[in-house]
This record gives sequence, C-alpha cells and structure tokens, in this order.
Amino acid sequence: MPDSIDRLSQREAEILLLCSKGLRYAEIASVLSLSIHTVNTHLKNVYRKLMVNSRAEAVYEARRSGILDE
Repeated sequence: MPDSIDRLSQREAEILLLCSKGLRYAEIASVLSLSIHTVNTHLKNVYRKLMVNSRAEAVYEARRSGILDE
C-alpha cells in the first residue's frame, strides 16, 4: 500500500481531501475549476491506487495511512 500512496498525484490528494470534507463532485469541480468528468477520473485513479471501491473507503484508507491528517 505505501507504494500506491506515494503515487497519488497532488491533484488526486487534493480531490480526496475535498471528498473527506463532504463536497460533491460538482462542488469539487467548481472549487478547482475542473469538469465533473475530470474529478471523476481522478477519483477513479485514487480508488485504484488505494485498492478501494467507494468514496467512504478511500477516505478511510487515506486517514488510516496518514494521507489525510484530519
């Protein structure tokens, strides 16, 4: 798992942080001036790298692994 964590891009980590704060895809897209499709693609990459299948699992794994310090 640590190798996967190291491979999260800055943008992926940023989107994951916003997810952990409860923002929806459209809200994240607006905050970061991205399209919803781009946000979705980044999150799919996060899920793959963290080996999870949902937003809640991704946030849990990120907190457990120290990616998110909240």
